[in-house]
Amino acid sequence: MRILLIATNRQQRLMGRMNAQPAPIGLAYIAGHLDPDRHEVKLLDLMFSDDFLEETERTVREFQPDLVGVSLRNLDNVSYIDPQWALPATKEVIEKVRSITEAPIVCGGPGFSLLPEACFAYLEPDMGVAGDGGESFAQLADALESGETYYNLPGLVYRNGAGDVVRQGMAYSQFAKPPRLDQLDMARYEKAGFGIGVVTKLGDAFTNSIIAENNTSSWRVLRPIEEVIDEVQDLKSRFGLRKIFFIDSGFNVPLTYAKALCRSIMEADLQVHWNSYLAPVPEACDDEVLNLMREAGSGLVIVTNKAREDTERQTLESRLEPLRQVCQRCDRAGIHYVISQYFGEPGETRDTVEAKLNFLNEIEPALANLRVGVRIRPDTPTAEAAIKEGIIANENDLINPSFYIAEPVRDWIVDRLTAEAESNPRWNLL
Repeated sequence: MRILLIATNRQQRLMGRMNAQPAPIGLAYIAGHLDPDRHEVKLLDLMFSDDFLEETERTVREFQPDLVGVSLRNLDNVSYIDPQWALPATKEVIEKVRSITEAPIVCGGPGFSLLPEACFAYLEPDMGVAGDGGESFAQLADALESGETYYNLPGLVYRNGAGDVVRQGMAYSQFAKPPRLDQLDMARYEKAGFGIGVVTKLGDAFTNSIIAENNTSSWRVLRPIEEVIDEVQDLKSRFGLRKIFFIDSGFNVPLTYAKALCRSIMEADLQVHWNSYLAPVPEACDDEVLNLMREAGSGLVIVTNKAREDTERQTLESRLEPLRQVCQRCDRAGIHYVISQYFGEPGETRDTVEAKLNFLNEIEPALANLRVGVRIRPDTPTAEAAIKEGIIANENDLINPSFYIAEPVRDWIVDRLTAEAESNPRWNLL
């Protein structure tokens, strides 16, 4: 079977002033799970396209696929100041494909998986896969080729005979097979952001919480360290890459895994520069792990600040103190970091705004992203508040860029933050 995989993400400045064009690593993992003895796979990446619809049409006509997979990486760019909605472009791609071929179109990706039914209804593919789609999409391709049934596959989204959208839970993957990267412009991506992604471990990406425990029970993916090292070695040998982004929910948790990975990087003499997320968990961020990270090649970490929806029972100071400790330890260890601070979340007042600004002035980030409002996510207290206050009618509205800004600060918060960002060159307003 001839399978065309299309990466539709074209949002190129996810970190504001910092250039960040992420490679479609998730789709490359999907390609890696497809059986090369049964399927011919082509990956079309639209990130750098001058005319993405023309390139889509040309590729479909030339390749003549039997199955088309379309990836929706993000719902939007998560910016209240300059919102960019991703779904219309993906819908245009699907409509262009459908105008040329009768091949089934299957949609998936992280953005799709946040609101599978709503995205399916808007995009109108033939099927969807919600969650980590590697194994499920590969099984779907095999079943379509052989004529076997496939409606019970994990994560599958489709319309039943009555026209209702049905979803078979969520798909999960162990990322057991390496990604197929040979059809991506790897040299260009290395210059276009924080580095080429390598999955190490993942928490529950389908909720909105940060995993903080120093154990392994809560992690849905915890790859063997030797697999991670082998993948980085392969990136170096095949593509000459020396800049990596470790894809995880917080590099430093579990702490024992983080330290072991750093030591393995040094023992393998990888000599790469790498970036990652850092969970704001002081007990999992001691001086030893930070020093190991620096010695192993860590160049920049993104401190994964929590919005209040994860910490409803905590005071502002009790939420800021772990961040303060982790950032100060990064400063001592010589590790550069980016941090985001949310303004306008439920319960926000003038006093809490000033406290957050004072906090940002206390630390020394490479870049601080001042985020106006909270991007409303499904199944969160913020979504409940937004429905109660009439900001959204229901959670299906969240496929659009939807932000919560608390009423006491709503009228003046943008002007206040604009003035602060203009006076600090390392502060970026989003």
